[in-house]
Order: sequence, then structure tokens, then C-alpha cells
Amino acid sequence: MPTHAQQLLSLLALTSFKLGQFKLSSGGTSDYYIDCRTTTLHAEGGRLTGEAILDLLKENNIQADAVGGLTMGADPIVSNVATASGWRAQHHPGSPLIHGFLVRKAEKQHGTGRRIEGFCREGARVVIVDDVCTTGASTINAIEAAREAGMIVAAVVCIVEREEANGRPAVEAAAGGAPFFALFTAVHVRAEHVRQLESTRRNSH
Repeated sequence: MPTHAQQLLSLLALTSFKLGQFKLSSGGTSDYYIDCRTTTLHAEGGRLTGEAILDLLKENNIQADAVGGLTMGADPIVSNVATASGWRAQHHPGSPLIHGFLVRKAEKQHGTGRRIEGFCREGARVVIVDDVCTTGASTINAIEAAREAGMIVAAVVCIVEREEANGRPAVEAAAGGAPFFALFTAVHVRAEHVRQLESTRRNSH
């Protein structure tokens, strides 16, 4: 039986990875593009996202009260992890509940004026999540917001690391010793995408 991560990789390669010429939000260009939201907002992809991240945290003994990240790439990831933790806690007594929070790109101009929506408790251990890490700017933004709110960053997790633009070193520096995990690298997703294309071609002949 494939793991949650293996199943997620297959779906990412099928629905989120495209070859071509693309301009990135960082300003650079690339011969491929990964839009994780087509997978994290997919019914099965969302479930697998939550389960795969919970598996990763458990394997690395990362204990956290909540997961959170910068809107909007992190939004479905946060919701899926929180929901999956609730399901596990119900079916496996003793499994931890992990709540969710979202970080606004700018402070709200009305109401509480907060940058953080959802779970927010001083001293809480949290995991910062993101979909794709290129420069790491959005991840670092969320790390800083969580710290400003008095929360402790226990780990950082991205779904896909592009392994370029010095994203990992920048995130690790901002994380201040908290581990940075990537479920997959772009190389993994590309290889699975190409494997699927070749398999389709063989089967069509």
C-alpha cells in the first residue's frame, strides 16, 4: 500500500505540474510550473496533504499545537492538516489535535486589526507550512508573524522545494534552528510527471 506521501506525489505530478516557459512570482523564469493548489484543493489531494504532513511530523517527533502559514498558498494546507488531526484524534485516542491559523499579508484595517486569524496563543508550539518554496519569502513572512504573536516555531514544512534562489538557507536562518522539511523536491515531482507521461504513451500504443 503506497504511503500518503507517495499517493500525494502521484497526484501532484498529474494535476499540479506543467512543463513549458513560465514567469515566477519571484521574477525569474522556469521551464516548469507547480501550482500545488490544484492538488491541495482537490478532494483526495487535500486529504492526502493533511495525512502526509501529519505523518512527517510524527516520524520526526515534532510536537505542535497548531499549523499555520501565509495566505493563500497555505490556506488549504492548514485546513487539511487540522481536519486530519481531528479525524485521527477521534479514531486513535491520544493522537494530538493540531489547530490552524492563517497569516494575512497585511494587518486587518478593521475589527481586531490582527495579522493572524484562527489559533493564536502565546507560548504555543507551531509548525509553519507553505505550498512551494522558491525564495522562501512567504514562509519567512509567516515565521516572523508567528513569533511576533509570541508563538514558538517548532518546524517549517513545505510541500515542494524548488531547490533554487537560496530558499532553504533563507528559511533555515529565519527559523532559528527549527528544522525545515520538504515533502518533495521539484526534481521528484518532475520525475514522477515524466514517468506518468511515458506510461501513458506506452499504454496508448
